[in-house]
Amino acid sequence: MPLSGFDHKSFIESLTTRPGVYRMIDAEEQVLYVGKAKNLKKRVSSYFTRSLNRRIQLMVSQIQRIEIAVTHTEAEALILENHLIKSLKPKYNVLLRDDKSYPYIYLSSDLDYPALSFRRGSRLGKGRYFGPYPSAGSTRDTLQLLQKLFPVRQCEEGFYRNRSRACLQYQIKRCTGPCVGLVEPSDYAADVRHAVMFLEGKTNAVVDDLVKCMERASEAHAFEQAAIYRDQIQTLRRVQERQYVSGERGDLDIVALAKKGGSACLQVFFIRSGRNLGNKAFYPLVPPNASDEAVLSAFVSQYYLEKPVPSEIILSRSLEDVGLIEEVLSRQAEHRVRVSCRVRGERARWLKMAKGNADIALQAKLNARMDMEGRVQALQQALDLQALPERMECFDISHTQGESTVASCVVFNEQGPLKSDYRRFNIEGITAGDDYAAMRQALERRYRRIKRGEVALPDLLLIDGGKGQLTAVDGILQELGISGLTLVGVAKGADRKAGMEQLFLLGAKSPIILPPDSPALHLIQQIRDEAHRFAITAHRQRRSKSRKRSVLEEIPGIGPKRRQRLLKQFGGLQELTRAGVEDLASVEGINHVLAEQIYHAFHDKD
Repeated sequence: MPLSGFDHKSFIESLTTRPGVYRMIDAEEQVLYVGKAKNLKKRVSSYFTRSLNRRIQLMVSQIQRIEIAVTHTEAEALILENHLIKSLKPKYNVLLRDDKSYPYIYLSSDLDYPALSFRRGSRLGKGRYFGPYPSAGSTRDTLQLLQKLFPVRQCEEGFYRNRSRACLQYQIKRCTGPCVGLVEPSDYAADVRHAVMFLEGKTNAVVDDLVKCMERASEAHAFEQAAIYRDQIQTLRRVQERQYVSGERGDLDIVALAKKGGSACLQVFFIRSGRNLGNKAFYPLVPPNASDEAVLSAFVSQYYLEKPVPSEIILSRSLEDVGLIEEVLSRQAEHRVRVSCRVRGERARWLKMAKGNADIALQAKLNARMDMEGRVQALQQALDLQALPERMECFDISHTQGESTVASCVVFNEQGPLKSDYRRFNIEGITAGDDYAAMRQALERRYRRIKRGEVALPDLLLIDGGKGQLTAVDGILQELGISGLTLVGVAKGADRKAGMEQLFLLGAKSPIILPPDSPALHLIQQIRDEAHRFAITAHRQRRSKSRKRSVLEEIPGIGPKRRQRLLKQFGGLQELTRAGVEDLASVEGINHVLAEQIYHAFHDKD
């Protein structure tokens, strides 16, 4: 197959037969495809035979050069391939678009009174991590259940260290009050041990322990304590009946694939210590005509190479390179990992259920996409646009009486929201509550990037507001030299009720009012509401962060030791704000100049 600017014959002749990774690159220096090979020469030459499907032919016709990286083993090639796919995002590779780290339950076992908490991200803290869980909701449900069963504290360390009396959790019997010494260390250690055993799936052993404790309490006539143990046993039995997978007591994942119309869905069911932690759906970007085996193999490689791996992974179909995947995952996990697809009995039933979930989730996704395409077409007709809007953006402003102002920008296309293109802007240097100035700053920051070619120009820009906001935004875009996009102001109608929105177009004398059942109006509402949600979430995060920060932290010369000394001397922040300059200067380490700075920090905010 002749290629423009690429002599594949001479290139293949010089190739090594050792294992490695190859990158196919086009004329614009974009990586088309990344692949691994046990024999580089044999694998790369296979792309230049006549018996290729149309997708491979199209890809090969764009190759201008091929780069290779030789590795010692095929296993190293698989790991390198995974890293390159995630960093380069080649057009013709299957791409898993799940970059979020999974949540864990963390036990801070290095402390005198360990705490259980929700953790996401790096697992560097001293202690034990249980999981991963498929979602934040399932993690918090488990934490809530643990708090009912075993009163191990779940408060933050700063809150725990500064208590002078027991908090509400103690009053409702969800904690035993270790912060103020209301529990013996041995009793607390027993609760921690039982919680760990429960998370490890050793529920029967926990029940046995509790039965012995109940019997001892009864013999000692401590009937109230015996009743507590009895209630714990009953609750544990109910949980065990509800959560255990019949016949399973280990860690395994069940992965099922559904593929239709160029789209794919992978359903993963998580079984940890014999308990079903729930399931999660993944929708990878799939090249046209990609085989089921290629999609499943790519998913397993990309998903598990950077996560804790269970002892067994059950797949909905067999893979050609299953031996290599087992070898690499076993080495990473430091225990044997078995990948299988032929299962019987209870496992076959669970695999069938996973397949059914994958089919249903994929069909729902396709239906939503078709519905979205219909809404975009309706919007084109409603606004009398010359072409179908391929990219739509919407801005919104959120603040609390001018505090912690944040602007959001959400992006949609004909398939729905493009969350990777969402942006938020922390607004600074404006008069508190000036939404026009906030919008100007957000638009300038966003569209300067468009002028530099870093971001695509939208076809349609929605603004939450009426004629005034629309005119202001148009002026800002003219100053930036931005043209070629349609501006629409979305104003709330009478009584600010949904379905009564008025749409303002530049130059139009009267607004467009669409019927409440209009698909075009539903799309506009969806985009506007998403911008509003994104802005509010960002604002609340920023406001919470700023309010948690002490005024003392912003004063130069006040470090952690001086802050602690001031708070102790005055008995807290409230009394500290009432102190005069002379009172402040009487504290060790605080001179008169520093005392004046502290005083003015509290009293000259305006």
